[in-house]
Amino acid sequence: MAKVTKKLTTAQKLARKNAKAERQKKYIWVFMNGKQVRVNSPPTIDGMDVDEFIQSNADLIWLHQNGMWEFIKTGVSINIQKFPPINTEKFPGG
Repeated sequence: MAKVTKKLTTAQKLARKNAKAERQKKYIWVFMNGKQVRVNSPPTIDGMDVDEFIQSNADLIWLHQNGMWEFIKTGVSINIQKFPPINTEKFPGG
C-alpha cells in the first residue's frame, strides 16, 4: 500500500521557502575530488567581497591605521593647501 502524503499548509510552504533562501545565501556548492560539496560562502557586505568593499570605501588614514598598506595607491595626490612664502623683510618704518 502506498504511503499517503499530507499536503503542506500555506504557512509551512512559506517557512520551507524562507529556509531554502537562507541556505542558499549561507552556503555555496563546489566540486572537491570529483564530488559536489556544500561549503560556507565567503562573507560579503552589500553583495560585495569584503576586500573590494574596503578598497572602494576606506580612506588613506584608515587603511594605514589598520595596516592595509597594500591597498594604498602610491600615485594618489593629496590636496595640501600651500601658503604664500613668508616675507622676512622688516616692515617699513619699523
